[in-house]
Amino acid sequence: MGMKLKKSSQLVLVSAAGLLAALLVTACSQFTQTLTVDFVYVSSSKAFGANQYGLIDVFEINSESGRMRQIPSSPFPSGGRDPVAEAVSAAYDSLFVANQDDNNIVQFVIGSDGKLYPFNTVNTPGIYPLALAANKSNLFVLDTYQPLPICSTAQPCSGSIAVYPLTGKTSTCAATTCLGSPAVNANVNGSYWPLTLSGANASHVIVPTAVNVLASGDYVYVTAYDSSMSPFVGYIFGFSVAPASSTPVPAGGACPASGPIPSGTLPPGTLCPLNGGVPFAAGVQPSGMASDATSSYLYVTDYGNRDVLGFAVSATSGALTPMTNGAGGTNEFATGDGPSAIVVDPAYSYAYVTDSLDETVTAYSINSGALTEIGTFTTGTQPVAIGIDPSTEHFLYTANYLGNSVSGFELSPTAGTLLETQFSPFVASDQPTAVAAIPHNGTGAGLTP
Repeated sequence: MGMKLKKSSQLVLVSAAGLLAALLVTACSQFTQTLTVDFVYVSSSKAFGANQYGLIDVFEINSESGRMRQIPSSPFPSGGRDPVAEAVSAAYDSLFVANQDDNNIVQFVIGSDGKLYPFNTVNTPGIYPLALAANKSNLFVLDTYQPLPICSTAQPCSGSIAVYPLTGKTSTCAATTCLGSPAVNANVNGSYWPLTLSGANASHVIVPTAVNVLASGDYVYVTAYDSSMSPFVGYIFGFSVAPASSTPVPAGGACPASGPIPSGTLPPGTLCPLNGGVPFAAGVQPSGMASDATSSYLYVTDYGNRDVLGFAVSATSGALTPMTNGAGGTNEFATGDGPSAIVVDPAYSYAYVTDSLDETVTAYSINSGALTEIGTFTTGTQPVAIGIDPSTEHFLYTANYLGNSVSGFELSPTAGTLLETQFSPFVASDQPTAVAAIPHNGTGAGLTP
């Protein structure tokens, strides 16, 4: 497999005709009267067709039964090989897909019928993207390796994070959400921030696993582990994020001593390492991460220790403080075997963890940040990704990698328990890896993004 070590940040317009078609579909009223509450996008990584691309299955969720059904024309090509991560724009008008083997991010414009229209493709600054996170202002991209000539699967090096500012429609971009040029890290003269240790461990290989941006947008966090140690040692790298600015901000500004970055201080999307660049300790092998809607708590699944680690987030500094209301006065909350992903319900005080080796979801209630187990619920084989419908926060779904399926559940807002929805699990394309969802704008959702 060839390695593309020189990455262009040039955005490539893929299909203006596709965008026009999406806008025309959005204008149609024939889809407004429906029981569809959400559209769920499931990336499947197994190579398909002559170009060996992955696929994206698009499911609609019935607002009454929770049944998931693929829409007409689904699945859609992912625009690259081995899609492994997804994120949706804050306006729910674009889906971003990371194709690992092609080192690219493909932006799809979403029609009101849920269909996908490829619009932009951008190469990642690093090598092998593995995770995405998006908010109103930025798209965060986590790469397995830094973009250095020495980095390859034969000679692995530490990973990195990149940031693409998001803007509205411009003179050169007809979409309502547009990708800007990646933010520049002056310290490396490149569009990435390395995930490395200092001192005696500076040469250790740090393997990134997940990225999460707080609802506030002030801070972004990356989970990773030191693969040069035995057993592994887990970390969370934290960064403050330069906000969008109403006027151009020249390069050359300095990071503040601590806390959120004031507007106009640094170009939008610029990252400033928290805690003097020293990562926070995070178990053995962190695998997934989620934060609550108030930006007060951060949760990390530890695959190696079979637990969830809970942290309180300082609004003034972004620092993470381990909770003390877990097992034995620690910040550890037990999970099943192989915890792989976690989601926190934005409307109700519940969290859910996929236990990939147990083929279950573990449900928790949240009280002052502490997790109390509610119960476990059976999924398909090897759940690796999880999501909650953004329209009602009433339905939950998992992507089951070895089961080639998606499991659907109805969530009890009063108890946090899960009830398997009608006909679940649902057939997906082979080897699903990621899930994302948008609310439908018809009577089923009752929402306008």
